[in-house]
Amino acid sequence: MDIAALSTAMSQVNLGQQVGIALTKKVMDTAEVNANALTEMLKTSSAPAPHPTLGKFIDISG
Repeated sequence: MDIAALSTAMSQVNLGQQVGIALTKKVMDTAEVNANALTEMLKTSSAPAPHPTLGKFIDISG
């Protein structure tokens, strides 16, 4: 393999790595925004907490 071909191949590999890293960073940023939004939504939720024993027992008497 000549030097020019090797240089081109190395550049392509480097570009692929850079694209992969940039995409991973973008996905991580999006996940962080989604997690923060979910946390805020849960903090502001006005729904009451469920009853601690509701649904744990079944009355099977006649």
